[in-house]
Amino acid sequence: MTKQTGKLTAFLERKQIRPSMKVYFIDAMGAMALGLFATLLMSTILGTVADLIFEPIADKKLWATADFLHQIASYASSATGMAIGVAMAYALKAPPLVIYSCAVVGAMANSMGATIDGTPYSAGPAGIFFVIILACELGKVVSKETKVDILVTPLTVLLTGYGASLLICPAVAYVMYYLGNFISIATDFAPLLMGIVVSAVMGIVLTLPISSAAICAVVFSDTVIAGSSSPEALYLAAGAAAVGCCCQMVGFAVISFRENKFGGLVAQGLGTSMLQMGNIIRKPIIWVPAIFASAVCGALSTTLFELKCAGVFAGMGTCGVVGPIGILKYSGSSATVWVGLILLCVVLPALLSFACNELLRKLGLVKTGDMKIDV
Repeated sequence: MTKQTGKLTAFLERKQIRPSMKVYFIDAMGAMALGLFATLLMSTILGTVADLIFEPIADKKLWATADFLHQIASYASSATGMAIGVAMAYALKAPPLVIYSCAVVGAMANSMGATIDGTPYSAGPAGIFFVIILACELGKVVSKETKVDILVTPLTVLLTGYGASLLICPAVAYVMYYLGNFISIATDFAPLLMGIVVSAVMGIVLTLPISSAAICAVVFSDTVIAGSSSPEALYLAAGAAAVGCCCQMVGFAVISFRENKFGGLVAQGLGTSMLQMGNIIRKPIIWVPAIFASAVCGALSTTLFELKCAGVFAGMGTCGVVGPIGILKYSGSSATVWVGLILLCVVLPALLSFACNELLRKLGLVKTGDMKIDV
């Protein structure tokens, strides 16, 4: 290592700049999901509660409650970009002045994008993600390096964020537009196959230490869906993603009940199946039952029940019952939807995962203790 390289390494370490896949695509993306939860997710939940519970009841007081919830939802939604900017900057260990400046950059990036076929499309969370990384890291470089830090640091972050937004957000908007078109066309052409693929893949992503919610917020955003060649098909794909995520959580909660009892049932069924990641690395075959359940239920979701979803809801699974709430929001609350929701998000995942796991146990491939977690 040369002297210059050593100095650069020491400087980056002092500034807590550690470029890596983990830092950006696990830590920062996970923080991005939290920013989404606090704003866009809560906005949608509050709006859905108002629409499904309070507005259908002909009572003036309850109507007032519905209006109250819609107002909060509107404010929460408008703060999405700012919340993501702050959350990501905090996760990247930025100093306070950089964090506050990233709130403005998040708002900028969230509003920029491209006009495609005469319709404006924002880059949304995906654009914010890349722009904040650049603006935040450069802000950390100059932070506290001058006597006029209070001017230099925010100016650097804002100028970098604006320039990055102009360059990155239009490209991201185009990528999201064509990705949405591809998924919608494929789902429209082969709903059975795409139901299997999307459900299984998103279920796997949910259990991996990356944010499935953040990915779904990008791929299945309302903007992307509205601009796709077949919005209904993309809603179906998002529904399959939601079902696949539910299958992973319910599946692991049920098949690991021997080891983890009711604590594990709640932690994985309403928390996250990511708790099993260490066990999966040690013995990957324990993942097979949940993936199998995701594939089967995903196929039924896009063909038989035609469950729909969108945005961050599609990547939440049964965590806080958010995934099912999203399915109700976008699919409606008919008897068929309720039957499909209960069957594909709870009953079948439990039965299919249990049956597959018992087969693996009889074959000696899975043993008691393989899925033990600390709860």
